[in-house]
Parts: sequence; C-alpha cells; structure tokens
Amino acid sequence: MRVAVAEDSVLLREGITRILEASDIEVVAAVGDAEALLAAVETASPDVVVVDVRMPPTNTTEGLRAALKLRKERPEIAVLVLSQFVEEHYATDLLSGDMSGVGYLLKDRVVDVKGFVRAVRQVAGGGTVLDPEVVSQVLARHRDPLKELTPRELEVLGQMAQGRSNSGIAAALSVSESAVAKHVNNIFAKLGLAPADSDHRRVIAVLRFLRSAGAPRS
Repeated sequence: MRVAVAEDSVLLREGITRILEASDIEVVAAVGDAEALLAAVETASPDVVVVDVRMPPTNTTEGLRAALKLRKERPEIAVLVLSQFVEEHYATDLLSGDMSGVGYLLKDRVVDVKGFVRAVRQVAGGGTVLDPEVVSQVLARHRDPLKELTPRELEVLGQMAQGRSNSGIAAALSVSESAVAKHVNNIFAKLGLAPADSDHRRVIAVLRFLRSAGAPRS
C-alpha cells in the first residue's frame, strides 16, 4: 500500500509517517499543504491520501477541498480525512456520492495507533470509516434549514425570490438597507452558504426557498 500524508503540523506529519511505516505501509509523500499534496499525487500515485482539513495558506478548508478534487478526478485513490473538527459543508459533499474508499476521523477521538492503521487499510480496501460525530453533524445539516429562518428572514428571502435587490427589499418592507443586509447574511449562514467564487449564494438561497415544499410562494 502506498500512502501520501498531507498535514501542516511537522510533528504530527512525522508521527503519522512513522506509525504507517512501522506497520509496513509505504509513505510515498509527506507534505504540508494542499497544493503539494495534489502535486505528489501526480508524481507518486498513492493508493490512499491521509489529509488534514485546515492547511496553508489560509488554514481553512484547503485540505478538504483537495480531497474533494481527488475524489472527482482520481476516484481510484482512497481518501482519509483526519481533522480536529467537522467542516459540515465540505464533509457533506465528500460523503454525498460514492462512499467507498472514504474516511473522516477526528484527531482527538483516535484513541489508539492500531485503530488508525486499521482505518487506513479499510479505506484503501474500498471501505468507509466515519467518526460517529461526523455522521451526526452531517445528518443534522440535512434537516430543512429553512425551518431555522425567522419570519422576517423568510420574508426577506421571499423578496429575494422576486428578484429584488437589498435596496428594493428595504423599500418593500419599510426597513433600512443595513437591516436587510443583516437578514441576508443570516440567511446565508443558516443555509450553510459560505462565500465561494463558483457559487452565487443569492441564487442558491432562492432555489432552496422555491424547492421547499413548506415555503410560501411569492
């Protein structure tokens, strides 16, 4: 088995490498950022990547986004995410398709070395390894988020569905434009719509509103 490790903490990266090598698993790359991981995959062709979520340069979700890219472009490579927290949006994307060869473990809940090595072998063999906390949070995300919106936020979302800008909504509801902006940001947060160049959050929010069976039609 050939494994690539992507972890920005030098000590943890070296620790994972030594644990795997002590279990007769070949570590073909050990890198500290997502770009280096993607480059290593091209040159070393590992069977499995073990990747952290937060990595340079922004230390947000680079590692998990790299994992999603690999699942899309190199589905033959198994992916084991090893993180300190659950990043619900991208975790949902990672687990929404074919779950063979996928794992997501929380660092603080890995209680023994043998269990970790077993998880690496399991995803390499096409299995799925998920921390129960990951499953719980992903399932919670699948609940209808529109139910979390206040009546005023639903009203603002209804105005958005009619194509109105923030200033147009402010005029229609007789509120300030800053109040509308605050409601819109709350809507994005509750719907789990993080800023992204590839997604138009306003359009996605409206589509969810229109597709919801319980949402009023404007």
